Amino acid sequence: MTELDGRPVTAAELQALALTNYGHFTTMLVEDGRVRGLGLHLERLERDGEAVFGVRPDRERVRELARRQAPARGAAVLRVTLFDPAIDLGGVGGTASPRVLVTARPAGSGVPGPLRVRTVRFEREVPQVKSVALFGVLRQRRLAQRAGFDDALFVDRDGGLTEGATWNVGFLCGGEAVWPRGGYLPGTAMALLRAAVGGVDRRVGPELDGVDAVFATNATTGVRTVAAVDGREFDVRAVEAAGLARLRAAYLEVPGDPL
Repeated sequence: MTELDGRPVTAAELQALALTNYGHFTTMLVEDGRVRGLGLHLERLERDGEAVFGVRPDRERVRELARRQAPARGAAVLRVTLFDPAIDLGGVGGTASPRVLVTARPAGSGVPGPLRVRTVRFEREVPQVKSVALFGVLRQRRLAQRAGFDDALFVDRDGGLTEGATWNVGFLCGGEAVWPRGGYLPGTAMALLRAAVGGVDRRVGPELDGVDAVFATNATTGVRTVAAVDGREFDVRAVEAAGLARLRAAYLEVPGDPL
């Protein structure tokens, strides 16, 4: 079900989101009524609301509307989107009154399989904001998949790896977690894992010098192994034993907060 401000949304209300596509969102995994990193999701909505609309949403109202879609038992993926149905292409500069759209879908089961990615020179527009304008990143994912890969891994103008299409990237170097430098969308799963295991920030290039393992983080899939970057293959069993399994366990041990 999809609700706008706590009631079923109409096609007319979704028209602005479909045609103007101006807004921001966060996506969270709800498990038995709890969300890992809930505060980070709510902070993102507040921060991005200020950046996109000049309006910070009321976090308790957002929680209340999200709870309507969350199952008391089991898992679901909730996406909370803020947009203003009154905004159109010609009137985007007016005072905004963003509304809260909540959609729910079943969560996947089990650990997702390893990713095979290709690197591409690409930088997200306003990378610090989780914008609904996903054309650029999805185009790169499509091109990667058409070329036989699972996804794209972005390289910035300075030659550093920064992020995937809808996930953050991390590296293991000598057993230590390494996080990229540069402009990228900071994810909630990445933030939680950094708090749990530490690590250092360092620019890492596509050559992956000194890198023993590459992994992806995302709020809905947790920690995911990257099995190949361009022509470099990683032995999945070896990287799991070298530290990926430890990182995944550390992330899963982070307690969820009641929605």
